[in-house]
Amino acid sequence: MAGAPHIPLAGAQAVLAIDLAALAANWRFLADRVAPARCAAVVKADAYGTGTEQAVGALARAGCRVFFVAHASEGARVRAVLGARAGFRVYVLNGLPPGAARDYVEHVLRPVLGSFEELREWAAHATGAGAEIPVALHVDTGMNRLGLAPDRAAEFIALAGELRPGVPGGAVDLLMSHFVASEARGDAFNGRQIAAFRALRDRFPGVAASLSNSSGLFLPQKPFYDLARPGYALYGGNPAPGKKNPMRPVVTLRAPILQLRDIEAGETVGYNAQWTAKRKTRLAAIGVGYADGLPRSLMATDARPGGEAMVLGARCPFAGRVSMDITMIDVTDAPRDLLKPGVDVELLGAEITVDDMGARAGTIGYEVLTSLGRRYRREYTGG
Repeated sequence: MAGAPHIPLAGAQAVLAIDLAALAANWRFLADRVAPARCAAVVKADAYGTGTEQAVGALARAGCRVFFVAHASEGARVRAVLGARAGFRVYVLNGLPPGAARDYVEHVLRPVLGSFEELREWAAHATGAGAEIPVALHVDTGMNRLGLAPDRAAEFIALAGELRPGVPGGAVDLLMSHFVASEARGDAFNGRQIAAFRALRDRFPGVAASLSNSSGLFLPQKPFYDLARPGYALYGGNPAPGKKNPMRPVVTLRAPILQLRDIEAGETVGYNAQWTAKRKTRLAAIGVGYADGLPRSLMATDARPGGEAMVLGARCPFAGRVSMDITMIDVTDAPRDLLKPGVDVELLGAEITVDDMGARAGTIGYEVLTSLGRRYRREYTGG
């Protein structure tokens, strides 16, 4: 992401380690699962916080040729990695804002259109080089967010052909929709959406179809169609909640202990004194807080437990509020003779996953990943 350059310095900085080999392995696993359909990669939000340039490079080397982003600015970053080679496709999920067509053409981006206004905007500008850039049609099958009503899809494709004469179907090369609740395998909404999308797809046999996100790839109906577009699962999130996570962890977050202190039972920790020690307690301070994307809702109080961290093999609870730059960990149960400043505390990894942290924070792992701060020293391996 744009911003001040990162200047690595020695000291107590937390480290965000990103395993690009695991990322690539996750994509290959999903690609094998959906074959003979193709498998894309959703790399919006700075590749879910892992770094667009590094993630896209690793995925491209693994064989991925189709990428999805949310905004054109993200698409331009992806294109900067891939170049303008025709073998790579970059779709922009949030459609075509007024006046943006020139930027899409310049960076060879394919807009995902969901309205007639967007289609007319594209057709008015898509001449010359832009005429060679196809678009996707987003049809809403229940999300009621972006997209065209299904009963107007045929009208849309017909108008696309009229507005761009000589281009079959107006160069609509992908028909897509988005699941409402694919992570809930038994939700009846999934079946209704699959049926609606199947009926729609049958009316346009010459247009590739895409419905499944990460969790959609694990539904029993196997609604893979021509193109799957996983995101969260690529980065280690569990696409099948309630079942063992089939994905490899990609992100590890660790921070060195800044200071250790011992307090007596009855003493409090942190702002507003909301956490009280119930025994003689050893505390470790780490230099990570909500300014680094650690959810403030991971605070631990006398009324409720909060987040956890792995310290020398022991699972240790948070103590008190998560503040802007500091979080306190109750390390009483960690090996006392090995504890000292500089020892790493693991906040995310194989033991405490993004899903674990999300659940304890009252949110989802998606938010945890995409909130990862820019103050971490980033270490890439396997690239």
